[in-house]
Amino acid sequence: MKRNSGWVKVVGAAVLEVLWVIGLKHADTPWEWLITVIAIAASFSVMISASKTLPVGTVYSVFAGLGSAGTVLADTLFFGEPFKLMTMILVLLLLTGVIGLKMVTPDNTVKEVS
Repeated sequence: MKRNSGWVKVVGAAVLEVLWVIGLKHADTPWEWLITVIAIAASFSVMISASKTLPVGTVYSVFAGLGSAGTVLADTLFFGEPFKLMTMILVLLLLTGVIGLKMVTPDNTVKEVS
């Protein structure tokens, strides 16, 4: 059960990462910058929490991969970045690596830190 909640935290941290990366590019008002800073703090806090139950190298790799893929998709879907087939193929390759990392992470390496 702890292991699944760790992966949910990694995905949540990656979603927050996409939000703060978008904020870094598009924030113009103090409120938007405040939301961006809160998203940065929350993203890293959740990722650190996930690394307490999952291997830290895998957590960081999955976090960075999902965040990168999400940012590319958000740029294309919401901010008018032109669709490029090669970019999407490379994002799919990145996601394949992320899924592979999750699948090869053995259960017996999980350690609970309290």
